[in-house]
Amino acid sequence: MTAVSAYRHIAVIDIGKTNAKVVVLDAETGGEIAVVKTSNGVLKTGLYPHYDIERLWDFIISALKGFATTPGFDAISITTHGASAVLLDVDGGLALPVLDYEHTYPQAIQDAYGQLRPAFTETFSPSLSGGLNVGAQIHYQKSVFPEDFAHVATILTYPQYWAYRLTGIAASEVTSLGCHTDLWNPTTGTYSSLVDTLGIRTLMAPVRSAFDALGPVLPALAADIGLAAPAPVYCGIHDSNASLLPHLVENEAPFAVVSTGTWVINFAVGGDLEHLDPARDALANVDAYGRAVPSSRFMGGREFEILAADIGEAPPEAIEVALETVIGNGLMLLPNIVEGSGPFPDRKMQWIGDASTSNAERLAAVSLYLALMTEACLGLIGAKGPIFVEGPFALNRAYLVALSALTRTDVIAVAGSTGTSQGAALLTGIRPPAATENPPVHTDLPGLIRYRQTWREALAG
Repeated sequence: MTAVSAYRHIAVIDIGKTNAKVVVLDAETGGEIAVVKTSNGVLKTGLYPHYDIERLWDFIISALKGFATTPGFDAISITTHGASAVLLDVDGGLALPVLDYEHTYPQAIQDAYGQLRPAFTETFSPSLSGGLNVGAQIHYQKSVFPEDFAHVATILTYPQYWAYRLTGIAASEVTSLGCHTDLWNPTTGTYSSLVDTLGIRTLMAPVRSAFDALGPVLPALAADIGLAAPAPVYCGIHDSNASLLPHLVENEAPFAVVSTGTWVINFAVGGDLEHLDPARDALANVDAYGRAVPSSRFMGGREFEILAADIGEAPPEAIEVALETVIGNGLMLLPNIVEGSGPFPDRKMQWIGDASTSNAERLAAVSLYLALMTEACLGLIGAKGPIFVEGPFALNRAYLVALSALTRTDVIAVAGSTGTSQGAALLTGIRPPAATENPPVHTDLPGLIRYRQTWREALAG
């Protein structure tokens, strides 16, 4: 597809919860032409578990240096996972470490925050565990480390922190403010009452559009990277919303997007906010244009990693073939492998049936479990129309087949390892290839409807 862009190549900084990468995309085709990756670990030392920010920064700069001449890039965009805020001091350094959102706070802190947070009808943000509500993070940091917090001069959303490191310009952005932070009111497009309750309004960086070019790379840094000409840095976007953005450009509502990574984030484009259940991890996200989108989620990627490490490997073809055997034998997995979130937050993992089977059959049962969880999530948000699957699960044929059979609709796997990098590149004006070039999966699995009924009855029991 022809680009609508003055750029030739776009470098994208893409920081997920588990892995980070820097990608260079061709502005004309939207295709990846170079990529480097690293793991994204959590440091357990210091005040609390936190991200290794300087290691990530060194990785980013090293990658940009490596790409400066070959293949070259003339603009930078950024996408990161959500549920993170960065607290800067007056000199632009970290006033406190960047908190890992999986860290759990003392019960007294949780209870105190529960008394402060706005109603779901204001923020469409459910009460989540640990620091998944960014407001809970800030409350924890302010309450437990008041002397350090007194040095906070600016609060940034996470993608925009990296833009700040590159440009010196501080900003926040609505896709990160609107992803279950408790800090944003998606119906008014303004901060929620919590910002004033916490007394942080004057600390919040200015809200800028994801599509804004904040400025060029700082001159000294540009020289260090080896840039031959000034490179604009775009404001950046929350990763699940980056995956959503190409579909907003290419498709007409209604449709659903299932963005998979550590989390499986489901979007019902064209849906409404009237029937969302915060107790089941249904919420509103905010897209790059500032519009509320009904959403739901579960930690499916993390769950698959845990299960696959325990089960072992099997050929993908064998896993798909094993689906009918697993359905016939009634081997099934109940949630949750990772507890405390998703559509069934109070459930604990349980196998039903003989789990001492082949690797292929157990992995087929895992694929069925992931599809059943995704279907439940889509039902919570009233999703309609075709389903686009982004990320690693797009490569899991057994999952795609099961999801199509469960929902009785087209399931379209999006090519590439993730959609986040291409979505972030869209901020610069390029138009990546349309997802619909992939043939849809539309199939049936004998016995699956009865299997689903048994699975639901087991959950209700």
